[in-house]
Amino acid sequence: MSFAKEFFRLEKELAARYAQTKITGIGMAPSVLFIGLGNMGFPMACNLLKKGFIVHGFDVVPQLKSQLEKEGGKVVSSLEKTASTAEVVISMLPGSKELEELYVTKQNLFSFLKKSALIIDCTTADPETSRSVAAKGEKLSLRMLDAPVSGGTTGARQGTLTFIVGGKKTDFEEAKTYLSAMGKNIFHAGPAGNGQAVKICNNMLLAIHMIGSCEALALGKSLGLEAKTLSQIMQASSGNNWSLEKYNPCPGTMEQVPSSKNYEGGFAVHLMAKDLTLAMKAADSSGQKTDLGKRAFEIYKKHKEDGFADKDFSHIFTRYIKS
Repeated sequence: MSFAKEFFRLEKELAARYAQTKITGIGMAPSVLFIGLGNMGFPMACNLLKKGFIVHGFDVVPQLKSQLEKEGGKVVSSLEKTASTAEVVISMLPGSKELEELYVTKQNLFSFLKKSALIIDCTTADPETSRSVAAKGEKLSLRMLDAPVSGGTTGARQGTLTFIVGGKKTDFEEAKTYLSAMGKNIFHAGPAGNGQAVKICNNMLLAIHMIGSCEALALGKSLGLEAKTLSQIMQASSGNNWSLEKYNPCPGTMEQVPSSKNYEGGFAVHLMAKDLTLAMKAADSSGQKTDLGKRAFEIYKKHKEDGFADKDFSHIFTRYIKS
């Protein structure tokens, strides 16, 4: 490496550490290990970098690690070695199975982390698994929070995510330093697992009002109404909801949402089906009746099986439009 390149590299690192000093009030940026650099994890890690944090990124897909390096992150070649020095670990994984495998069974990351490390898991998992993993970490003097998110890929890119956090209040207060760099609304929901419980309730409602909005817009179109006009009126009326206001499922009605981009990106159908599976499992275990939740689960499960697993969940609109 030339002297000039090395100089600029060091200058960039020092600038990041200076920025971190302003954020946390400490002289050296803590080492943040970010695991899971997919559609959500990558922009979240990038927002940490923009706020001056030093981020070590890991993903099982090599290209995703390289992508973070281009943004100023550090590539992790040995997950275990990096974990042994990490002060903070943030994970964004596909689901409950991957969460347990990473920390307890397969990679057994708990055995490599130093005592008192703070773990912020942003995976959407079932509350039981989240509580079980956190309890195993606590036995090893590790501090773990479940912090699932709401806001989708748009919120991840813009740094406006909502974090719903379960775990000890003191750990939550410390975690806000990192969460506020990636999100706008940060809530403490109570003990470990409560963040997951809130998330599956929220996403069950999201699925229900997305389907309801699709049905209303499709009915309006069949009655000769313009979708954009109908949406504007409903947004100012009692039928308003997040799907209409922020994530309209009808193509051409709203810019910069998946429906106007061939339903690419965003929150995939298979992920909504997964979250609804978690909600139905929780409802069964608690004996709670969820008539509309069950129907939403059936609709999204069928849409996934019909070949639309990777389309954005607002693609459900296409089921209601006459051919």
